[in-house]
Amino acid sequence: MEKRAILAAVLMAAVFIVYQMFFFPESPSPQKPPAQTASQPAPAPTQAPSTPPTTAATAPARAPQAQRPLQRLATVESPLYRDVVSSEGGKLQELVLRYRGEKPMVILGDLGPAGLQLSPDGNGPGEVVSMSFDKDALVLTDKPAELALTGEADGLKIRLMLRFQPDGYAIDAHVRVANPGVTPRTVAVGLPWLTRQTWRGAPEKFQGQHPTEIVYSTRGSVNRIDDLGAAHSVVTDGDWVALDSVWYLAALVPKGPGFKVVASTDGKVPDAKAGDTTPAGRATIAVRATPTIEPGQAWEGNVVLYAGPKEYDRLKALGLQETINFGGFPLPRKWGGLPMEWLGVPILLLLNWTYKHVGNYGVAIILLTVVSKVLFYPLTVKSMRSMKAMQALQPQVNALRSKYQKDPQSLQRETLALYKKHRVNPMGGCLPMVAQVPIFYALYLALSVSVELQGSPFLCFGRLIGFDFWICDLAVHDPTYVLPVLMGITMFVQQKMTPTMGDPRQAKMMLFMPFVFTFMFLNLPSGLVLYWTVSNVLQILQQKLMDRPARTRATREAKDAGRA
Repeated sequence: MEKRAILAAVLMAAVFIVYQMFFFPESPSPQKPPAQTASQPAPAPTQAPSTPPTTAATAPARAPQAQRPLQRLATVESPLYRDVVSSEGGKLQELVLRYRGEKPMVILGDLGPAGLQLSPDGNGPGEVVSMSFDKDALVLTDKPAELALTGEADGLKIRLMLRFQPDGYAIDAHVRVANPGVTPRTVAVGLPWLTRQTWRGAPEKFQGQHPTEIVYSTRGSVNRIDDLGAAHSVVTDGDWVALDSVWYLAALVPKGPGFKVVASTDGKVPDAKAGDTTPAGRATIAVRATPTIEPGQAWEGNVVLYAGPKEYDRLKALGLQETINFGGFPLPRKWGGLPMEWLGVPILLLLNWTYKHVGNYGVAIILLTVVSKVLFYPLTVKSMRSMKAMQALQPQVNALRSKYQKDPQSLQRETLALYKKHRVNPMGGCLPMVAQVPIFYALYLALSVSVELQGSPFLCFGRLIGFDFWICDLAVHDPTYVLPVLMGITMFVQQKMTPTMGDPRQAKMMLFMPFVFTFMFLNLPSGLVLYWTVSNVLQILQQKLMDRPARTRATREAKDAGRA
């Protein structure tokens, strides 16, 4: 047994000696592979075994640069929102608006800011700066509060100060980059905001922002990129840049010179295969600056981040009111177009002012529709009288058509003479109505873009069998479809009461329009359908009032004839 133990010990020693002879040059490497491989991969094979102490001395100096601190999170609680700020560049890990329910503005990996990025050599967008907080939580009540983040990148000292408002959705971001070195440094500083290009496959109950376009302003001129799937690249000295949707906005507003606004998409689109919900590509907005910092000096910049609802007053305070797209009313090319914000903004402000006094947006819509009808009542009367006069002359016009059916010029001449004889203007029934179209169209647009309607009830009696009864949200369709049906009925009655002119067959065809409009309005927001229904009811009442003198006169003539 002793001989076997001695033999085993000798064999183990031999194996150990052979291992040392063949593998000794690489024996120090297990202690320093991360720093050695990451920082100097080339010199490692040629390093002699006698130099491990020197290599070990230099490795610890490089290791802190490769090691990235763990991510930390800080929460910000406000009456209007809840934020979760990450130590990775101060990006918003979570942002939920408390606006008529909870509306998320950030979806990790799909939508939201990427954090403060810095490129130490001034080339490219750079990398997100890892930072540390001065506090882990903020609770806002009646005063603003600040969250300070500090970090370092390639010898540069970086400080990001975020200022939150308890009564607003804007976040003031103050960036400071200091150069403690002895040589000038040109750096690139950026604050980007990303979004997926398509929102097909988003959660069905997702009630937050779905960006549909990029909007940016350059010297007061607003430009829109409405196709996020096409390749676009914009870098300009702009006033602001934003990811826009109908009701919500994520905007970056640089304050001070030296900033450029950036808008880009990579042009990728999702696969068209059915059932594919994987987003392809990203759209990006950003503000960037490339300052040159002298030794011992610092550069400072300010950017306002707005992520919230598109309420006109809040947007106007930041110069973002033109992100609300009222469209334009088409006019002949030589006249250009009529900007509908000229009419839409006053109507929107009037709607909000009325709501402050009545406390119900449905009632405010009804009152606003009544006011518009009253203002245009004289034009409506003039139009209806002209149409009735044309209707009275219709038998004579039909007789002229039969007489001059093969002579169009004579037919036109005799028809005009007939109108002149009876002092009837063929355009009298159209011109007053044309003057009203821009106003009614502006009212329609104001209701379409009004975020205040979201979650606003009109006549809400609660929930029944899993859905709202009756109108508990003016921004969505009527779940009972009662209001669209009422709209169709009132439109049909209005068509029947309107004096007919021209070909009777065309008048019969017009009676099908209420059915078409009913199907069109089934899934439109209840606020728009309510406006249209009330407008039809008021039109019917106006027609009744205008027909009353004629009915009274006919009744009086009938009584006089009976006495005779």
